[in-house]
Amino acid sequence: MNDIIFYMSQAIQQAYKAKMIGEIPIGAVVVKNNKIIGRGYNQTKSNRLNHAEIIAINESISNIKSPKLNECSIFITCEPCIMCSGAILLTEISNVYYGCYEPKFGAAGSQLNLIENNIYNRKIKVYSGIKEDECKSLLIEYFKEKH
Repeated sequence: MNDIIFYMSQAIQQAYKAKMIGEIPIGAVVVKNNKIIGRGYNQTKSNRLNHAEIIAINESISNIKSPKLNECSIFITCEPCIMCSGAILLTEISNVYYGCYEPKFGAAGSQLNLIENNIYNRKIKVYSGIKEDECKSLLIEYFKEKH
C-alpha cells in the first residue's frame, strides 16, 4: 500500500505542474518494476488531446521501446475519460489506480466502465479512491477559480 500512495503522490505532483500553467490539474505516472517510466500532466490548451494519461503513456512507450505496457500500472489523479481509457486498453496496462471520480466524462467506473467491461479480452484491474480527497480538492479549487 505504501508504494501505491507514493506513486499517487507522484501523479499529484504532475497535477500541480498542470495547475501552475493554468490547466485542469490532472497528473499521471506509469510504473514498471517499481520504477516510473512515464510522467504526464494536462497540456490541453496547446492540443486538446494532450491529457496527462496520453503523455505519460507515450513517454513510457518511448522509454521501454515497446507499444505494450502489459507489465505496468498507471496512477492518475482523476478517473480517465473515454480517450484515455482506450489508450489504456490498447497498450494493455495491467492496473489502473486513480484518485477521484470524474462524474461528467469518466469511463472507468462513474459514467462508463470501458476498462473492466471491455470487449478486447484484456484483464485490467481498476482501483479508485487513492488519495481521493487530495485529488478531488485540486479539481474543486481549480473550477472555483475559473468561475
